[in-house]
This record gives sequence, C-alpha cells and structure tokens, in this order.
Amino acid sequence: MENARQLRLLLLFRLTRTMAAGLIAVAFPYYVLRRLHYGAFTLGMLYVAATIATAALALWFGYLADVWGRKGTLLVTGALLPLGAIVAFWSGHLAVLFAAAMLGGFSAPGARASGAAGGAGVPVQSAIIADLTTLDNRTRYFSLFTFLSGLFGAGGMLLARIVGGRDAFLAAALISGAGILLILPMKLAKPERLWGKRPGMKSLKAIGKFSVTGAVNGFSQGLIMPFLIPFFVIVYHMARQRMAVWGFLAEVLSSVALLIAPFIERRIGFVRGVAFTRGAGALLLLLLPLTRSLRLALAVYLLTPALRVVAVPAQQTALTAMVHEGETGRALGMSQVARLTASSGAIAFTGYAFGAEDIAVPFYAYAAVIAFSLMLYFRFFGARPELRPE
Repeated sequence: MENARQLRLLLLFRLTRTMAAGLIAVAFPYYVLRRLHYGAFTLGMLYVAATIATAALALWFGYLADVWGRKGTLLVTGALLPLGAIVAFWSGHLAVLFAAAMLGGFSAPGARASGAAGGAGVPVQSAIIADLTTLDNRTRYFSLFTFLSGLFGAGGMLLARIVGGRDAFLAAALISGAGILLILPMKLAKPERLWGKRPGMKSLKAIGKFSVTGAVNGFSQGLIMPFLIPFFVIVYHMARQRMAVWGFLAEVLSSVALLIAPFIERRIGFVRGVAFTRGAGALLLLLLPLTRSLRLALAVYLLTPALRVVAVPAQQTALTAMVHEGETGRALGMSQVARLTASSGAIAFTGYAFGAEDIAVPFYAYAAVIAFSLMLYFRFFGARPELRPE
C-alpha cells in the first residue's frame, strides 16, 4: 500500500514534466525557426548542446541516486526543467537559448520514457520504479507510467496550438515547477551511504551490452526523431496550430501502443519485440523523403513514434532485471549517457543535412543504423532465454 502511494506521487510528478515537455517539443522549433529566424543547423546545434548536457547530467544523477539517495536526487532533477524554461522565457538571445536548452534538456532525441525535455531525470525515476515494483509487475508499471506520460505529453503538444513563442516557456515552467511540490511528501528508501568509498560494480557485463545497444539506438534516434516536426515545418511549411494537433494525435497513438508492451514481452520477448516494431518503423520512415503527399507523410508521422517506443518498457525491465539491485541508478544512467552522447553526433549531422537541403540522407542512414542495432540485440540478448517474471 505504501509503495502504491509513492508510485502515485511519482506518476503525478512525471505527468507535469511530460506535459511541459510536450509543449516545448512543438513550441521550441517554431520559436527558433519562425520567430527568431535561425536555420535548421542552429536548431540542430541547440539540440546537440542539450543532448550532451542531458547525457552528462543523467550519468551524474544516476550515480547520486545510488550513493546519495533517490528523493534528494529527484528534487534536483525536478528543478532543472522549469529553470531551463524560465531562462528561455527571459531572453531569445542565442547564447541564452543554449543555456536554457542545456538546463532543461530541450533535446528531444527520445520521447516519453527515454528522453525528451528533462530527460536527465529519467534514470532516477526508473530506478525508483524498479525499487517499488517486482519483476512480475515491473513492465506493467513501466508501460502504465509511459502510457499516461504520453497522454499528458500529447496534451502539452495540443496546448502549443494556443500558446506559442516565449509564453510557451513560461507555461512550461509553471506546469513543471508545480510537480516539484509532489516530491516533498514522498518517502523513499535510502541507499547505503557510499561517500568516500569506491562503489563496486557487479553488473558491468550486462551494463556494457545495454550501453552499446543504447549508443547505436541513440544514434538512430538523433538522426530523425528531433527533426520530425522541423521536417514538416521546412518541407510542408505547416502552421504551428495544425502541427500541434498532429503532434497530439501521434502522442496519443504512441501512448496507447505502449499498453501492449507487457503482451509483446510475454509472447515474443523484448528482443523480437524490438526487432519487429522498430524494423517496421524504419521501413515506414523511408517513405517520408520519397513522397510529396502530405497525407501519406502525416500517416507515417502518426505511426512511427508508436513503433519506436512500444518496446521501451520491456527494455527497461530487462535492464533492471539483469543488474544488481544497488546499481540500477548507475546502470540506467550509463545506458542513458551512451544513448544521448551518440545521438548528439547524429543530431549535428541531420541539422547540417537539413540546412543544406539534403533531407533524404538522414532517413536512409536511419534505416541502415536500425538494421545494425537489431543485429546487436540478437547478438547480445537473443541467445539467452528471454526474461520471464519469476
């Protein structure tokens, strides 16, 4: 019963962040490209800076969560998103935007469970969920959290239909700032104090496998995911109000798709689940640079984020099940930093390609990298028995 209460408070905190993140996901590229008249390369560099900062912070916060405490670390991570939004609201100067993007994590290389605005706090939240659940119900909770987060993220995207420009950052700061109050009554178990000691790592082999696949996966994410909305701004000149509606629909569809994650894990395991869903998504994305049909492009946009994220809860369960209980924060942080660091190079590449009007190349590269990543999943995890609840 007590664990359920802590999970509810964590969920409410997370929902405020994802709503703010959804608002920023739509408002930020329009603000940079349309209001301030910077190019796609500048937007890409803002994403790169935010991604690198998020990666470094995720690693540090994952370490702090294990050796200092979950609650204190969660409070610190919770403050960064509203702080970044306030800084962005304060000034549209490019140097200030870089600082804001780095603080708030306005990188959007992932979504819902694995990145987006404020992504540095994801390892801490995932470690808390792992603490408060069992292997029997963990994937279900990861799916539920990500499903509801996606719905609130969709609500934030829809909010961008009426709130744009600098006002969007003020709204995001207020929404995410309110979530910090939900952390205060939380009661989380404190880890063994390790200050001044050398905390050993018993799960380096498993962490290494997930970090390698995470890096390749992150590179593929960086190639396309942050640029799906800018793609429609640049290629189809879609208005912010209309794009907000389509972003809302894509988020809702992705959230609903996450509810089948436990079924996929039980039926075919997380490795084959990743292969089928992400492989199909990569094939669909190849259509975007090949068509000039807006309807077809929007259909692809609706489907591919859902295919991308549906296997994420099972992946999170697999990682937390394969590492030592006292190392989950660091394991999740290392996986996050590998994914985000790799994605930063891909974001820079796509920002340059979009700026040079060579828009098709990142989509072709995405399909090739996904094929390689799926080979790694089968190589690292396919030979062992699929994880089953014990």
